Amino acid sequence: MAPPEAELAAAAGDVEEADAPLIPGSGARRAPEAATPRDVHLLSSAFLFVFLAYHAAQNLQSTVNTDANLGSISLGVLYTSFTAFSTVGSAVVRWMGSRLALVVGTSGYLLFIAANLVPSWYTMVPASLYLGFTASIIWVGQGTYLTSAALSHARENNLPEGPTLGSFNGEFWGMFASTQVIGNLISLALLRNGKDGESVTGKNLLFAVFLGFMIVGIVLMCLLSKRDEKKDNAPTHSSFGAMLKYIVAPLKDRRMLLTIPLIAYSGLQQAFVWAVFTKSIVTPVLGISGVGGAMAIYGAADVVCSLIAGRLTSGLHSAAFIVSVGAVLQAVVLFWLLFFYSPMSGLLGAAIPLFIGALWGVGDGVLNTQLSALLGLLFEDVKEAAFAQLKVWQSGAIAVIFFLSPNITLQAMLILMTTSLFISFGSFLFLTHVVERTSTVRP
Repeated sequence: MAPPEAELAAAAGDVEEADAPLIPGSGARRAPEAATPRDVHLLSSAFLFVFLAYHAAQNLQSTVNTDANLGSISLGVLYTSFTAFSTVGSAVVRWMGSRLALVVGTSGYLLFIAANLVPSWYTMVPASLYLGFTASIIWVGQGTYLTSAALSHARENNLPEGPTLGSFNGEFWGMFASTQVIGNLISLALLRNGKDGESVTGKNLLFAVFLGFMIVGIVLMCLLSKRDEKKDNAPTHSSFGAMLKYIVAPLKDRRMLLTIPLIAYSGLQQAFVWAVFTKSIVTPVLGISGVGGAMAIYGAADVVCSLIAGRLTSGLHSAAFIVSVGAVLQAVVLFWLLFFYSPMSGLLGAAIPLFIGALWGVGDGVLNTQLSALLGLLFEDVKEAAFAQLKVWQSGAIAVIFFLSPNITLQAMLILMTTSLFISFGSFLFLTHVVERTSTVRP
């Protein structure tokens, strides 16, 4: 197989005139291993059970584990660990295979939920460090497994690769986004505000229920088909240096450099809703128990948008339009919060945080589907390395928000988010120009 640099360069080949596919030669066919939608359904369902528990738990950290900001700091440690281990996540996944990486990766989430039953610096911080490692391999494994299954399914059934990837990613991210709905509705049902208005009851029961969902997710992960990924991947590297070169190869590609700002912003906007929106916008109006309801609305909008965006993804032009819609909606929210928002009482005051959550969920759904499809198509031959880069920059940005949020004002955070949005969206628009121009000049 050609070196990574040559493979990345080859990804800028011919582009259809009607709606430029994100990679050239997507009509090419080769005999792959069997890949069926069954595995996509299983993968999506397994992540649904694991992350409905984890996401609901994560949303509560800044409001439940408040002693010395234990919750926020633990998440900052988690995503710092995630960032560090993501640099080697690709190597680990290539060594053990994406299916085994998915199974092993769930163990960290199980331990993190268990630590919340006895939250302290001695349980939460070690659990967060370990989860950072397992998250790095589960997400590289997810991107690798889903992309490989989608491309193989497309070739096996003589389908166009771009729409097939969009469809598979739309199904996965649609179900994944529903974790915010289901998990947070469970939180809403089991948690109650304490008599003092500051505490909450039902927390231990909630986390015990979440442990049960985690076990179901692990069982479903074990049912995934074992794939012969050697047909799609480069040979195993003979040394750590060779592996490191493979992992950083996408950074030599201008398209990856232009994608990184959008990747980083996708992490910032996720952490913003987890750490800032729940604590500074929802809790003052709805209380701690209202966090579940607000995040369920956010997740519902995320689900619908993920499914629609996945179905509409067919090429570069459609991706640019879809990302533009999400960026505009999140920009509206940020300007509203920055210049016009103040907490209100009554029905209208309670509805505003829910409406803000819905708009933000649309933007998150757009970014998840489009980034996954974009990387899967642009970097098909080095997909483990590309998805490792996705998680390095995304988790690093998330860690920044969790460490900053206890120490800066809401206004300062909104200015940071607005600036990041404009920079990342401008970089993405330039990326579309570069890909189109490259496809035009090539013979």
